Amino acid sequence: MDHDMNTTPNTAKNVLTSDVEVKGNLKFSGELTFDGKLDGEIHTDGILNLGDSAVINGNINAQSVVVRGKINGNINAKEKIDIKGKTELFGDIRATKLVIEEGVTFVGKTEVNPNKIAPTPSAPPMGDGRGMEPAKEPAKAGRL
Repeated sequence: MDHDMNTTPNTAKNVLTSDVEVKGNLKFSGELTFDGKLDGEIHTDGILNLGDSAVINGNINAQSVVVRGKINGNINAKEKIDIKGKTELFGDIRATKLVIEEGVTFVGKTEVNPNKIAPTPSAPPMGDGRGMEPAKEPAKAGRL
């Protein structure tokens, strides 16, 4: 299959088993359990459950993701990423909640920001003025 695949929006659980191979982007609503091989991206406003046999080469954008198998790509979840034991993940992850079980191989950067706080430029810490020494005048150039 070399094209985009859309499933109709419904509340049923969709399952793609380990004998499924997809080349292209996968888009769906609701919930999907994917245990096959995908060369492409996954986009959903729903829940993605990856199985132990899943092999993903591409980025994932979802509401929530339960990660198993082998993933080579970035994962961006609006809510939660749950990385199960024995998962191999090579890529960056971003979510509001993150769970990583023991035994996971993870190489990448994380951004977990449950309160969606915007980064602020780093400023020197502000003291309360007690115990501070007055500023010293710079040394004057001249002979020693």
